[in-house]
Amino acid sequence: MTEPLFREDSYLERCEAEVVAVTPEGGVVLDRTVFYAQGGGQPGDSGLLRRSDGSEIPVANAVYGPDRAAIVHVPAAGGPLPAAGGPLPAVGERVIAELDWEKRLARMQAHTALHLLSVVLPYPVTGGSVGDGEGRLDFDIQDAGLDKAELTTRLQELIDRDAPVSFRWITDAELDANPGLVKTMSVKPPRGSGRVRLVEIDGIDLQPCGGTHVRRTGEIGRAEVTAIEKKGKQNRRVRIKLG
Repeated sequence: MTEPLFREDSYLERCEAEVVAVTPEGGVVLDRTVFYAQGGGQPGDSGLLRRSDGSEIPVANAVYGPDRAAIVHVPAAGGPLPAAGGPLPAVGERVIAELDWEKRLARMQAHTALHLLSVVLPYPVTGGSVGDGEGRLDFDIQDAGLDKAELTTRLQELIDRDAPVSFRWITDAELDANPGLVKTMSVKPPRGSGRVRLVEIDGIDLQPCGGTHVRRTGEIGRAEVTAIEKKGKQNRRVRIKLG
C-alpha cells in the first residue's frame, strides 16, 4: 500500500520514500508519495524520483494499481524502462519523490474553480475534467439562455470571497444518509476504506472529492467561462480558463 500524502496536504512538493515494488513495465511503487494518482477527472502528477547516487527518474504520470492500494509512478518516455535497458531502482531503495509543482498548482486552482462552477450552476454534473489552469464540467441542463459573461461574473464573485477551503472525513454510512452531497453522476466518490473525504469551501460548497485543492479561493486568481457547448438534448459542457 502507498500512503497518499497529497490527501492530507496538497501543498507538499516532495517527500522521502522507499521503493516497495517495480512493475514489469518499469513503474515504481513507493511506500508513500506526494504524487496524485490519476482519477476523478484529474490527471496524475508528473515530476521525478531523485536517487541517492544523484541520478533522476522522470515521472510522466501516477496511476493506481489494480487494487487501488498502490500508486504506480510511470516513467517518462526514455526513462528506465526494461525495454530501453535503463537501470531500475531496487526494492528497499530510498528516493526523493518530487512534483512538477507549477503543473500541480495549476490543477489545484482549476479543480477548486470547478467546485465553484458547480455552485454557480446547481445542476447534476454528468462529467468533467481538470487541466493545467483550465477545465470543464458537463451539466444535465437545457441551455436556458446560459451566458458566458454572466457566468464568469458570478464565478469570479465566489473566487473573490477568498473563502477557506478545507477537508474532513465521513463514514460511508454517513454519505449514504446524505446522498445530496454527491453532485457528480458519472464519477462516484472514492470508497473502499470505510470513509469518504469531503472538501468544503466555507459558506459556499461541500461535496465528496479525493482531488487536490488550494487553501483559499482567492488563490485561484482570475477565471473566465470560455465556452458553453451543446453535447446533447439536456447536456451542456461549460469550459473555464484561469489567468
